[in-house]
Amino acid sequence: MSEPGRLVAGRYRLAEHVGRGGMGTVWRAEDELLGRDVAVKQLHIPAHLDDREVRILHERTRREATSAARISHPHVVVVHDVVVDEGRPCIVMEYVPSTTLSAAIKEQGPLHPGEAARIGAAVAGALRAAHEAGVLHRDVKPANVLLGHDGRIVLTDFGIALPAGAPSLTTTGEWVGSVDYVAPERLVGEAGGAGPASDLWSLGATLYHAVEGRPPFRRASAIATAHAIAVDEPEPLRASGLGAVIAGLLVKEPAARMHADRAERLLAEAAEVAGSPVETSKLSRPAAESVASTPHSPGRGRRAALSSVAVLAVGTVIAGAAYVMNGHDGDGGKPDSSSSSLNASVPPVPAGYRLRKEGKGVAVPVPKDWKRTTTGGGEIAYVDPSGLVGLRVSATRFAGGDALRHWREVEEEQTRRDNPGYERVRMNGTTFRGGPAGYWEFTFEGRERGFRAVELAFAEPDGTQHVIYLSAPAALWNTYRPVFDNAVEGVRLPG
Repeated sequence: MSEPGRLVAGRYRLAEHVGRGGMGTVWRAEDELLGRDVAVKQLHIPAHLDDREVRILHERTRREATSAARISHPHVVVVHDVVVDEGRPCIVMEYVPSTTLSAAIKEQGPLHPGEAARIGAAVAGALRAAHEAGVLHRDVKPANVLLGHDGRIVLTDFGIALPAGAPSLTTTGEWVGSVDYVAPERLVGEAGGAGPASDLWSLGATLYHAVEGRPPFRRASAIATAHAIAVDEPEPLRASGLGAVIAGLLVKEPAARMHADRAERLLAEAAEVAGSPVETSKLSRPAAESVASTPHSPGRGRRAALSSVAVLAVGTVIAGAAYVMNGHDGDGGKPDSSSSSLNASVPPVPAGYRLRKEGKGVAVPVPKDWKRTTTGGGEIAYVDPSGLVGLRVSATRFAGGDALRHWREVEEEQTRRDNPGYERVRMNGTTFRGGPAGYWEFTFEGRERGFRAVELAFAEPDGTQHVIYLSAPAALWNTYRPVFDNAVEGVRLPG
């Protein structure tokens, strides 16, 4: 057994035990050749393992070292050396004085969304770099995220990482990783197994744990947890700050899941505004409040918007709100060339979407299988195949030009009165592409189920005001919220 003071590989003097996990024990040690502190991770080799299993453990250690060494990123632990000590492989890494995210949550409870955003951005960046290097982590979880005492965030423990093209070290029917954070495609044995999207799911589950204090799908047993991951939706977040990003990361279909670069960008933007009055809205990356009023009369307020939802729900085609692009109302003039600044750095149309253009030259990415229809109020809507989810974009006018103030004025007088079960989730100011915007998220009751809706309101430089709105059954919110985010991220304005 190792003890302080012992020399490993003739070079690394063990100083103190700093951690222990399922696969190894970590020591702070002194590199006597270079005179620096390092971390030495010694592999556990249980006595009952046969020769084949021992070889697998040795190979996993080698892979951890080579996988991490292929990645050059400030948020990935640096590997210095791999040695053998008393028959046990050891990895020598940079020493990061730190605690783990897991320990921080246990000691302090759920994290503030701003701090979670900072941590999440760092981990997303580390994963992006790993995937670009052809390495999958496969065990992203709070215990493998180090919170440095100097503020640095480090993703560590690539012990079950898998270089692209390398054979798996598991046998048929076996998977490795912590079940609370394992992506559904890995649990159900989907063709292709783990991919970059699987690491992003694990990041989403880690962030959920960080802000809620518990994993999103934990049940009484590992089997029940695995089943919940495969078929259930997570409970809605009580801490609303990172809902949009987490929902995008926890999409069950890997192809539709948020990518690392986008998650990194959204989380970094959220972290930048942490502590400011608009922090929660930016953390969610919402599209400002859009339901307030219709182009035909600002005085109709929120009631008109939710009434159109009710018409769709009870009437002929859908039971949700729609994505409306109204170009025939209001008196805003033709946008000038300054609108083009709002289209800077607009991402490409996501896979599975197509760009739909309506009225006034505004275009928005919409899922390819969503159909265009007209609501009872004459608005254009895009509705999913179930008829329960809808997306709309409208050009509108708000009384006094302030969407947020208008929403607040009509909320009690009209919205709550006319829409059964209406409850505000969040209503606040935010920014959209550098300009002021409004964000409104709320729930209400349909005839057969509860709904949740979100909208973003923003203005072009010439004063033309736009609203982007989505509603969906509350039970499916995390599945469909990314449609709203994609619409906001990808809206093209004329100019």
